[in-house]
Amino acid sequence: VSALSAAVAVLIIACPCAVGLAVPTAVTVAIGRGAQAGVLFKGGEALEKLHGVDTILLDKTGTITQGRPSVTHVVPVSGFSEDTVLATAAAVERLSEHPLAEAIVDAAEERALISSPATEFDASPGLGASAIVEGRRVLIGNQRLMESRQIEVTALLATAEELSTAGATPVFVAVDDSLAGVIAIADPIKPTSAASIRKLRSKGLRVVMLTGDRKSTALAVARTVGIDEVVAGVLPEGKVAEVKRLQQEGRRVAMVGDGVNDAPALAQADAGLSMASGSDIASEASDVTLMRSDLDAAVSAIDLSDRTLRVMKQNLAWAFLYNVVGIPVAAGALYAAFGLLLTPVLASVAMALSSFSVVSNSLRLRR
Repeated sequence: VSALSAAVAVLIIACPCAVGLAVPTAVTVAIGRGAQAGVLFKGGEALEKLHGVDTILLDKTGTITQGRPSVTHVVPVSGFSEDTVLATAAAVERLSEHPLAEAIVDAAEERALISSPATEFDASPGLGASAIVEGRRVLIGNQRLMESRQIEVTALLATAEELSTAGATPVFVAVDDSLAGVIAIADPIKPTSAASIRKLRSKGLRVVMLTGDRKSTALAVARTVGIDEVVAGVLPEGKVAEVKRLQQEGRRVAMVGDGVNDAPALAQADAGLSMASGSDIASEASDVTLMRSDLDAAVSAIDLSDRTLRVMKQNLAWAFLYNVVGIPVAAGALYAAFGLLLTPVLASVAMALSSFSVVSNSLRLRR
């Protein structure tokens, strides 16, 4: 009878209930807690990916800044007026989804400027766009786009540099392959960005700004929010190349962005975090969606990931310790010396307590 009782007790103790609950309960609670905090993880794998990240790349527009830029200056060349440059640019940008395009359209509407609808619209990611407006080819974008089309920008280069040093983004406008003017667009920095970046750095993370903007503009923003490393003037494929370079150095890289231009880098990174206010493509390419459009949500996501992995390890350690100690005792290891034998009833209670402890430890993540 004692042997049969011990055998049953061993079978009960050996049931891997606690081991089976150790990871799923922690993941389930963490994903629920993240949703409450405005952080949507795409499953347990996303939680695991974010843990152990040592480098975080931040896009500028819409991530560090508010993503609601506005036109601050319109500087035309001789032969063009401010209104003509702005109206012509707005006709092209009405067909674009870029945040800077929206700023130009809004500025034109504020001045009640009207132009004919654009046709033959063609966007060049990371550079700009072109279209036909009133029978004329209009090109709007950064200096690299103008240079690639052999359009001379020397007349306004000093002005553009001055504007970008002040933190604005200069956008050149050309009509029929001749420079027409430059539009300066400023994007206010989010109030929480500087504090969030300090938190990221306090965790020992290497923080890098990755942007397609001019270096002078990026450096002005970086100085304000406390970022030392800046990679500027890169196209979408350049962002991917930077992620790969860091990964080849042995870095675990997280990327935070919100635009179509960020989607390839978000997919390449070890962990991609997208702003819910950004494009659907960026959200699809990422592992985590931040419903709060500020970097503090990224800090919360990393904190939750680290805590979840720690709880998982605690759960597994407890579950295995329970089996390592419980099975010999149930088998009668203490019977010869102390006359102690674990009955099936006590084994059932111990097993229930083990599962209860694992679930309770996972529920701590809710706090």
